[in-house]
Amino acid sequence: MSEVDTNLLSAPYTLEYTYTRTTGPVIGRFLTSLRAGKIEGVKTSNGRVLVPPLEYDPDTGEATCDFVEVGQSGTVKTWSWMATPRRGQPLDRPFAWALIQLDGADTALLHAVDAGSPEHMKTGMRVKVRWAEEKTGRIQDIACFLPEQETNK
Repeated sequence: MSEVDTNLLSAPYTLEYTYTRTTGPVIGRFLTSLRAGKIEGVKTSNGRVLVPPLEYDPDTGEATCDFVEVGQSGTVKTWSWMATPRRGQPLDRPFAWALIQLDGADTALLHAVDAGSPEHMKTGMRVKVRWAEEKTGRIQDIACFLPEQETNK
């Protein structure tokens, strides 16, 4: 059996990232529009609307340039129930993570749906934005989405 060397040297080390990152012209505009209570995407050369917006068309690699406002309602494409939310998640009660294709968009946005229970969730259901009370130019400006029938009450 070999002997373990207990005379090892060690020193404390803090791993940190001491830089900031800018959002750039596309995501920056998207976040600014959220602060204003609007949702914008970008149009590709073939007319598809990407939400959230991308700087480049994922199909062709071409730069995107035209911004377009999309609706604040959309259709749930798929979802997963979060029975026990973790700290830092959008809601402090059970909710669904869902891919939501907003009206006027060709892609889906991942966000929370406050449906109350998994029995109230289904693929194909209509949802509408609930804005945060205070908007600051972050994705959290969309507090969550609500089933449309609940917003009509």
